[in-house]
Amino acid sequence: MTKSPFRYFKTSPEIIRLAVMMYVRFPLSLRNVEDLLHERGINICHETIRYWWNRFGPMFAAEIRKRRVQSHAYSNWRWHLDEVFVKINGETHYLWRAVDHEGEVLESFVTKRRDRKAALRFLKKLMKQYGAPKMIVTDRLRSYRAAMSELGNATKQNTGRWLNNRAEKSHLPFRRRERAMQRFRTTRSLQKFTSIHSSVTNHFNLQRHLITRDDYKTKREAALIEWQQLYAAKIGLSDGKLRRIRIRHL
Repeated sequence: MTKSPFRYFKTSPEIIRLAVMMYVRFPLSLRNVEDLLHERGINICHETIRYWWNRFGPMFAAEIRKRRVQSHAYSNWRWHLDEVFVKINGETHYLWRAVDHEGEVLESFVTKRRDRKAALRFLKKLMKQYGAPKMIVTDRLRSYRAAMSELGNATKQNTGRWLNNRAEKSHLPFRRRERAMQRFRTTRSLQKFTSIHSSVTNHFNLQRHLITRDDYKTKREAALIEWQQLYAAKIGLSDGKLRRIRIRHL
């Protein structure tokens, strides 16, 4: 039997999952999460929350990504590619992001340049995991055209005014989170957090504007229960024994 990743921790796994979810999903600082947990009777330090999300965040994100790829929760009909300018210690870096036509974040990739070589690495990494799409929407950056010509799918590229709004709007959750974290200090921390943040955002992105209120409540409950079941089988908990930790409004 696989050993539990929580075996060296005295804190309940439910509390660890709750703290990681609150920090990654919402634009809160470590001390904000500490205060919210204290209001719920959970007394921990903000540095403990930092350690938890660094240790368990990649594990939770990998498990979510694995389940969504297996269930084919993404679409290969149309992809939207765009890059975000991110300052790290005063130096400009580029965060390449890809989303499908439904807003599912497919990949995030950090580079120091946005030339043909960087675009080619990003596209190869993207297609290796998800396959080839039928259409790729980008801006007018020449690096995309050069990289796609080398891959032989330049005919699939589509550029135009307002066509890439889907990618532009998908940057907003990351920008809000970036401001709450007071930016990033290293490229490694940026790449790590964007990978975790993308998976958690996909998991709780229910597109509430396209469904009824009753359907939204059902899917929201299912998403929360699925989150609470991450690695639950490895600590010997059945579905009936999982405890619900409800987040009360302040």
